[in-house]
Amino acid sequence: MSQDLHPQAFEGLERLCAGAAGNAILAAPAFPGIERIEAQFSGNAFEPHRHDTYALGVTLKGVQTFGYRGERRFSLPGQVIVLHPDEEHDGGAGTEDGLHYRMLYLEPSLLLECLEADGVGLPFVDQPVIGDPALAAVLLAALGELDRELDELFVDDFLSQVAGGLSRHASMPRRLLGSVAWRQARAARDYLEAHTTRAVRSGELEAVTGLDRFALSRHFRAAFATSPHRYLLMRRLQRPRTMIGAGEGISDTAAATGFADQSHLNRHFKKAYGMTPGQWATLAHNPARRLIQGFPQGRNDGR
Repeated sequence: MSQDLHPQAFEGLERLCAGAAGNAILAAPAFPGIERIEAQFSGNAFEPHRHDTYALGVTLKGVQTFGYRGERRFSLPGQVIVLHPDEEHDGGAGTEDGLHYRMLYLEPSLLLECLEADGVGLPFVDQPVIGDPALAAVLLAALGELDRELDELFVDDFLSQVAGGLSRHASMPRRLLGSVAWRQARAARDYLEAHTTRAVRSGELEAVTGLDRFALSRHFRAAFATSPHRYLLMRRLQRPRTMIGAGEGISDTAAATGFADQSHLNRHFKKAYGMTPGQWATLAHNPARRLIQGFPQGRNDGR
């Protein structure tokens, strides 16, 4: 057992995993701006892809390996993984024993709202695998009971602790945000979220924000760590992922969510999530996903 995680976090884990067969993903109830999953894999699970969110998680069992920023990385049980928005990575099990981990995907805007009072930007952690028992405990507090929704008051404190944990490991000073056009960036974000089922033209965002398309692109990336185009695409893909996970047909889902056809959805889905919609459906419906029952919840005070 790793010394990086409090032993209580592993109570019952061997019983949980005993007899588990096959690959599976469990998606928890979503909170605005936060998604949580549990995953169990053998072999290479994800092809290279990019998120527009932070990916923050804890390896529970096995060796988690992934390519990130030009290097092959390895995470052991109890270690924390920190992947930044728009950084390409793959993922899978590093040994034949397979892999078990929990991960949450956090929209950068939530962290920025937490840090805005200090007038600084997002902390950049260049080492994606961290041995930090305190940060692991904070993450496990949100990843303990995946069948329950997150509480708003809990999330407020959780974001504050995550921001502090990431700042401890930041490799460079956080950038001052005094020059970011927050009002215009948020107006563009809200407009994109309201029009996720169609293409949005640059002129529309210029009219909404009063900024030219190039200035808006700079301010939007400073505020949300991605481009308006990527932000729209990732919001657009959230609905089909949910629908497919719930058992909807891929072709019908593509038509209902504004994609030209199933091939169009397949192409963008794979680039965003590292697997096809069909692979996601198989993982989401695997009976092994029921094995999350009994995992001990984390402590809400992050200790």
